Amino acid sequence: MFASQTSSFQDSIDVEERDDFDSEEIAGYSQKIQLNCYYTIYLYQGTRSEASGENVAWNQRRADSTTSQEDFSLTLIDSSLPSEAEPELRTYISRRLSKGALLGGMGNIATVELSIPEQAVGCYCCLLEQERSPEQPDSDGNGYVICFMGGSEKGLNLYPFLDKYVQGLHSSLQTPELQNLETEVRPYLSQWYEESVMHIHRVVQLVQSNISFLLHAALSQTHVEVINSDERTKADVSRFIKAASLQGLSQQDTTTASLCKAISEDAQSALIIDCSTSPPTLTKTVSNRFCDDWIQAFLNAAERCNPFLLRQILENFKLKAIQDMNSLKRFVRQAEMSHYALFRCCQFLQGCGNGDVLLQNARAEHSDLPEACSIITVLEEFLREQSQAQA
Repeated sequence: MFASQTSSFQDSIDVEERDDFDSEEIAGYSQKIQLNCYYTIYLYQGTRSEASGENVAWNQRRADSTTSQEDFSLTLIDSSLPSEAEPELRTYISRRLSKGALLGGMGNIATVELSIPEQAVGCYCCLLEQERSPEQPDSDGNGYVICFMGGSEKGLNLYPFLDKYVQGLHSSLQTPELQNLETEVRPYLSQWYEESVMHIHRVVQLVQSNISFLLHAALSQTHVEVINSDERTKADVSRFIKAASLQGLSQQDTTTASLCKAISEDAQSALIIDCSTSPPTLTKTVSNRFCDDWIQAFLNAAERCNPFLLRQILENFKLKAIQDMNSLKRFVRQAEMSHYALFRCCQFLQGCGNGDVLLQNARAEHSDLPEACSIITVLEEFLREQSQAQA
């Protein structure tokens, strides 16, 4: 059993040996790389809708940057792409719109080939529709198409926050002729990569080998408090904990609720990250062998500046934790009827290195099952005895 656990764990960490990333991403794994990112925003107009004065002005000034189809037109507003690549992207977006593949407010991710150093790049695009006039409720709507490009299609799919980031621009797009383009819209678009992709990388760079304490806090639903830092760092840590936690993935919603209630009643257990020193000082730290074993994988990916690889490693970490959690639940059910199964439970917990977290989740999930709770109590006593024996 221990051999199979070790093999499975090694498969989870060895991302470079898996097919989670395309070859061009993995090629730079052994060296530090710099991933380029781009943005583009277009004015979208349905031809059956009555164009407003500012939209007409855009079209007149940018006739050479407008693509017209039978039922819509697409006009460039701003882009960080090279001049030769933007028309290629506009052609691609026009094809997607013609096929009805872009739905209002819902992002779409695909691979596009453009005249940029990367050639093929992951592209997120989203249509933000303007509210339709009450006088013309059935007319084709106007709006903006926003595109973010960077990494690969698989890499961008690991980041579910892009839709939310685009929605944050909605209020800034109400200004006539986008007079706030240089003051609000462009700065916001140019920060998409830093704000939506790089936060995990910043957290790993911040805490370095102490990342295991954050991983353990995320799995155990322990509150993390960041003090003496700026708001961006606090937000980064909060998003990292949320991304690393299993909240919402448990088969029973009561598990997370029970854990959060227990934690709120014990504020003394909070992990404190004090950023007044460099590196930050962490207090009330708790970790285990399972979380410690992932430290080097995170540090290696962070050193090579590959945020997409970091996110994949984080997803593999969660997947392994979920697999072990499901295995423990199966062993607990079997142990209710078999002493040998109880012995296998003890072996499993001893080998996985994550017994404290697994039993914490198992107790919360089986709180209304007396027989299962009795088994978990025996297993907790076993782990305590093992810990004392090793001390």
